[in-house]
Amino acid sequence: VQLQASGGGLVQAGGSLRLSCAASGSRLTVNEMGWYRQGPGNEREAVATVSRGGATNVRDSVKGRFTISRDNAKNTVYLQMSSLKPEDTAVYYCNADYIHFNDRGEPVVGFGVWGKGTQVTVSS
Repeated sequence: VQLQASGGGLVQAGGSLRLSCAASGSRLTVNEMGWYRQGPGNEREAVATVSRGGATNVRDSVKGRFTISRDNAKNTVYLQMSSLKPEDTAVYYCNADYIHFNDRGEPVVGFGVWGKGTQVTVSS
């Protein structure tokens, strides 16, 4: 199972970006998905998470500016970021919990699996 993130880039303060992260694999059920970020000199922190049923948790510092959503049919999570600030500059990573069945029909569980990050840079 792989997580592929996309959508990062360079944007001016006040601008918007939309990140996407798709989980791929056979016979896959993705449970909680989330976005995390790690800015220069900072530890990785949670930005937002969404359960399979759509319940969300959003970091206080981005509430009202960032929206997390998902498409279960596509095993994809999105992060719509608006009113971006320079302090939002970071590498953004997606994370997921999943179950898939291997070729022998055996369940394989993944907890907290990371995708490669995508850089978001907000200029002032």
